[in-house]
Amino acid sequence: MDVDISIRVDGDTHRLSVDTRTTVLDTLRERLGITSPKKGCDHGQCGACTVLLNGRRVNSCLLLAVAHDGAEIVTAAGLAVDGQMHPMQRSFIEHDAFQCGYCTPGQIVSAVAMLGEAAAGWPSFATPAGEQPATPDSGGMRDDEIRERMSGNLCRCAAYANIVPAIREVAEA
Repeated sequence: MDVDISIRVDGDTHRLSVDTRTTVLDTLRERLGITSPKKGCDHGQCGACTVLLNGRRVNSCLLLAVAHDGAEIVTAAGLAVDGQMHPMQRSFIEHDAFQCGYCTPGQIVSAVAMLGEAAAGWPSFATPAGEQPATPDSGGMRDDEIRERMSGNLCRCAAYANIVPAIREVAEA
């Protein structure tokens, strides 16, 4: 059964009819031709499909499109403003924080959202008991804090040695 929905992706509104079983990821890739979110595991375990949905990072392979009628979605491609790369995108390039690049869009979207979560004071597992969470504006974030907050995004090439410094640089800026 198809249902009519409207979603706003990277600033553009799309009205389409989707099968009730279609995920947000498949809607983006197959129906709208937006290929920056990748289908990695299709089980919500790798983070290659990470997008911002109404400002929150989500694994788009786990969400049904019909449940998000009217949603605002931002992909890695939508992070750029007026043709200028987002600071996180620039930092990933400057730090050579990718190898094959397959996971990179999801890593970047997740990193941008993670810094927002940290700035809002959301604790993580790496936050020591009784301490305030590390925030980007409290003198930076420890590498273990960045790793923990990014743990839902996997890289098969193991580019983590460059991903963490790329994120830290933006956090400290």
